[in-house]
Amino acid sequence: MSSRLALSLLALATAAAISSCGSAETPTAAAPVAAAPATPAPATPAAPALSITDPWVKTAKKGMTAAFGTLVNNSGADVTVVSGTSPLSPMIELHEVVDKDGKMVMQPKQGGFVIPAGGSHELKPGGDHIMIMDAKEAVEPGAEIPFTLTFADGGTFEFTAIGKDFAGAKEDYQPGMDMEDESHNG
Repeated sequence: MSSRLALSLLALATAAAISSCGSAETPTAAAPVAAAPATPAPATPAAPALSITDPWVKTAKKGMTAAFGTLVNNSGADVTVVSGTSPLSPMIELHEVVDKDGKMVMQPKQGGFVIPAGGSHELKPGGDHIMIMDAKEAVEPGAEIPFTLTFADGGTFEFTAIGKDFAGAKEDYQPGMDMEDESHNG
């Protein structure tokens, strides 16, 4: 009987070995892995309501000068620029040139510059411009002059204008001077 017992134990051991070595577990479906939350795409910044093309400042040794360019309204509503600032001068005004008794004269622009929705407003010598009343330093060709414009709704727009020589339009940005007076350098 001992041989029978030995044989039985041997058979049992063999069966156990075969079942543990040769058993192929049926693969179970993997538990769904929770997908990482999608990272939102970075928001595309909205286009600023206002931009400017070809911003420049007339070179000047001292005193008064002016900034020009074309203000472009990228929004669906009118934008009104009511004031401006620059480290170049403690006093910046929005000016227009108007005909007074047959003479072209500069004066502050009442109500500011209105740039129509989707439109533009040109700032040019002999026309609307940003007046620099008392430049703290000379404006040389190529100088970079920062400006901040303020809108009627309190918003602001910053840009940098480049110093540029200009002798046209016979303008002289001095108080009380008319645009036709050639006795002053412009």
